[in-house]
Amino acid sequence: MEAYTDFAVVYDTFMDNTPYEGWAAHIDRLLKKYGLAQKEESGWQEGEGVPEEERMRAAALAAERNVVVDLGCGTGALTELLADMGYDMIGIDNSEEMLQIARGKKEKSGNEILYLLQDMRELELYGTVGAVVSVCDSLNYLLEEEDIIQVFRLVNNYLYPGGVFLFDFNTVYKYETVIGDSTIAENREDCSFIWENYYDAGSRINEYDLTVFVKEDAMDGKGGERFRRFTETHYQRGYTLQQMRRMVENAGLQFVAAMDADSHEEVKEESERIYIVARECGKKLD
Repeated sequence: MEAYTDFAVVYDTFMDNTPYEGWAAHIDRLLKKYGLAQKEESGWQEGEGVPEEERMRAAALAAERNVVVDLGCGTGALTELLADMGYDMIGIDNSEEMLQIARGKKEKSGNEILYLLQDMRELELYGTVGAVVSVCDSLNYLLEEEDIIQVFRLVNNYLYPGGVFLFDFNTVYKYETVIGDSTIAENREDCSFIWENYYDAGSRINEYDLTVFVKEDAMDGKGGERFRRFTETHYQRGYTLQQMRRMVENAGLQFVAAMDADSHEEVKEESERIYIVARECGKKLD
């Protein structure tokens, strides 16, 4: 069953405690630290003695560096925050239902965000970009290493020379020890869900079956309220830092740094989510 179809309607409701603002601020710091420099740091200065052609070229490259792709953008919560920070955003997701909600947010905010319906394994852009970010364990939905390497190669292809790739992933430790085989339920006024989780240590595949109940704006003629029920099944795979680093390097990217996603410090055995910073490798400026 395809994920993030009906669930898209209530996704933001159940994710309302997600610290998107903190994520955006951290991503902003990392992008500035590792790649998206301001004009005065980019090796050129405006003024006399600089040919007009060179100034125009430098300005175009500076604008290109400011383009950031949010890969697996979902409903656009993080995409909007990064756009508010001044980045030229492209949001990519393979769920039309999630993108419909993201486009609704775009209409309200007025941010000029380009949303594209694409499978990240078939990423196709119109040119190079300064950075690609992929957070909230989007890459864990890729169950085969070949697929992850394919995504990494495409990212490397579309990054500006020296551009930054920032992504996170859930670890084996999280699936095996923290989540494991468990059932989670949450009840809200207008919706509720039951999350049944199953983890297979041999394959490192985590399956969670979602049953969601959503209140409909319909009356039964007696003043009662009606709820609609739907189900979705999601599959993710746990990865280790060593696996991810190997795949980053096999795809031709330069591994730069790894950090615990919660503490922003050194990765530990108990890290549940890890950030990785990688850089484009192989291109040269003309």
